[in-house]
Amino acid sequence: MKWRTRTNRSARILRAGVGGALLLTLLTACSSDGSGGSGEASASAGAVRQPPVNAPFDYQLGGPYPPPAKVRAVSRDRTADPVPGHYNICYVNAFQAQPGADAARWWQREHPDLVLRDDEGETVVDEDWREPLLDISTKKKRAALAKVVGRWIDGCGTAGFDAVEPDNLDSYERSDHLLTKDDAAAFARLLAERAHAKGLAIAQKNTTDLIGEHRRIGFDFAVTEECAHYKECPAYEKAYDGKVFDIEYTTKDFDAACRAWGKRLSITLRDRDVSAKGEDGYVYRHC
Repeated sequence: MKWRTRTNRSARILRAGVGGALLLTLLTACSSDGSGGSGEASASAGAVRQPPVNAPFDYQLGGPYPPPAKVRAVSRDRTADPVPGHYNICYVNAFQAQPGADAARWWQREHPDLVLRDDEGETVVDEDWREPLLDISTKKKRAALAKVVGRWIDGCGTAGFDAVEPDNLDSYERSDHLLTKDDAAAFARLLAERAHAKGLAIAQKNTTDLIGEHRRIGFDFAVTEECAHYKECPAYEKAYDGKVFDIEYTTKDFDAACRAWGKRLSITLRDRDVSAKGEDGYVYRHC
């Protein structure tokens, strides 16, 4: 498995350290939000606001801050506020739990049957970031998870975001073969229906293995990490007609991406911790 899908996890770890009480409050608040629901008629993708093509983009998962002057699109965690006057993408950890003991305990207490377990009943964990995987292996469990994650997606819409970015689409690769690519596609399709019903566009986050199914799933655009480094930009550009926000983490890859794709895709250089502006290590550039 490519480590590149982990690069933004450090930002989630930073957020997890803010305090267990805050995290638990946010989770509870999202769970109690009765707006929307899986029974709503799904809006068509054409009814949602599509992202601008080749727009300067800022990836702010490490914490919100005023974006640079020319930026037109911003991705932030679902617990942050959108930026007025910008195209706002809401980050949701949809296929795994957030890092930290409080998030894991919340899932074990509130939805123990929706946490993926092995044949011995032990929780299957993404060992790199200590994130329990969610169990999307059956239609019933996917429907139940879609209600939980769906309320978070609804919250993104209520807050004023334009789109949602559900992360860990590739969790099946870390599931010890307990989950499949088809499971991921089926769950993603439920999330797309929920997003469209709330008037939100939805992004494919990495995972070129599923790019051929993007229309069937309902993805509207893509948020990619290091598509230049992994030679994947052509596949995303073709699938999404340029509606691609790519984040590179090295100057070498960023410069190469700008030369090859700067006129067709939105290419951003960020530090690997996606630090907030003013913090040590902060890096931001756009083609």
